[in-house]
Amino acid sequence: MKLSNFNFNLPDELLAEFPAENRDEARLMVINRKEGTIEHKLFKDVIDYFDEGDVMVLNNTKVFPARLYGNKEKTGARIEVFLLRELNAEQRLWDVLVDPARKIRIGNKLYFGDDDSLVAEVIDNTTSRGRTLRFLYDGSYEEFRLKLRELGETPIPKYINREVTPEDEERYQTIYATEEGAVAAPTAGLHFSKHLLKRLEIKGVDFAKVTLHIGLGTFNPVEVEDLSKHKMDSEELIINQEACDVVNNAKEKKRRICAVGTTSMRALESSVSSNHTLNPFEGWTNKFIFPPYDFSIADCMITNFHMPKSTLLMMISAFCGHDLMMKAYDEAVKEGYKFYSYGDAMLII
Repeated sequence: MKLSNFNFNLPDELLAEFPAENRDEARLMVINRKEGTIEHKLFKDVIDYFDEGDVMVLNNTKVFPARLYGNKEKTGARIEVFLLRELNAEQRLWDVLVDPARKIRIGNKLYFGDDDSLVAEVIDNTTSRGRTLRFLYDGSYEEFRLKLRELGETPIPKYINREVTPEDEERYQTIYATEEGAVAAPTAGLHFSKHLLKRLEIKGVDFAKVTLHIGLGTFNPVEVEDLSKHKMDSEELIINQEACDVVNNAKEKKRRICAVGTTSMRALESSVSSNHTLNPFEGWTNKFIFPPYDFSIADCMITNFHMPKSTLLMMISAFCGHDLMMKAYDEAVKEGYKFYSYGDAMLII
C-alpha cells in the first residue's frame, strides 16, 4: 500500500467546527466487516452492539490547556507557545513549539499574562519551530502549574478556524479523562455521555482503562509514498495489570473487545505477548499500524472520520479492509457525515 491509496476528496464544509449538541447524539456509521454492510445510526445506539461481558478499552488521558500567548521582550510581538511536554519539573523546562518561530532565538525572553507574572527564557532550538523554554516564576511548583493552567487555552486543532470558547474546555475532553498529559483529545471517546456509560455498565459491559498521552504528532501528515519509511512521534503509554486482567479474561471467554479510538488500539498493539494477550506497559510507543497488519487483541473499534493521508486512516484501512473503508468514506461524504476531532463516529465490527 502506498500513500496515494489514502487520498480522497473531502469538502471543507464537512470538517466539524463544533461538537454535536449532545455528546451521544452524533451520527454513527456501523460497518460490519463480515457482511460488508454499512448502517446509519446515532452514537447512543452503540449499546445495541454489545452484551454482558464485552469490554471497551478507553484511553483516559486528559488534555491540558497547552496553548499560551506571550509577548517577546523589547518588541512586544505576540507569540503563540504550544506546550508539548515537561522535560524537567524542578528546573521548569518544557519542550514547546513557537509561532512565528523565525524571530525566537536562544536567549530571548517571553512574557505571559497581563501583569507579565510568568516569564520564559529560550534555552535551546530543537526543530524549526521547536524550542526548549525555562519558565521563571516566583512560587512553588504547584503554583507554577496553576499559573500555566490559568494562562493556557484548550488546544483545539488548528483546522478549527475560530476562537476557543468556554465550551471547548469541557467538550474537547472525554468525561472519563483523569490522567493529565495529552495535547490532543482521544476523539472517539468524546461521544460517550455519562448516561450512555451508565447504560453500558448496567448492561454488563466492562471497561479497561489505558493511558496514552497524545502528542501533536497525531496530526502529522504522512509525506513519504512508501509507508514503511514513515516515522511516528513517540508518546507516553501506561497499561496497568488491572486493565490487562479485564482484557485477557474477556479474550479467554471469547467476548467482544472494542478499542475506543485509534489511540486505544495503538496502546493495545504496543504491548502484546507472544501468545496474543495484553501485557502491562510503562514507557513510550511509536507504533505505526498500516496495512497489511494482523491485530492481536481488539476485534471491534470505535473511531471518528479521519483526514486523507493520515496515519489514523491507515490504521482503519488495516482493521476494516481497504476497499470497504473507502466505500464507507465515499458514503460518509455523500451523506454529509462530519469529519475530524468534533465530527461523527464509526463503529467497525
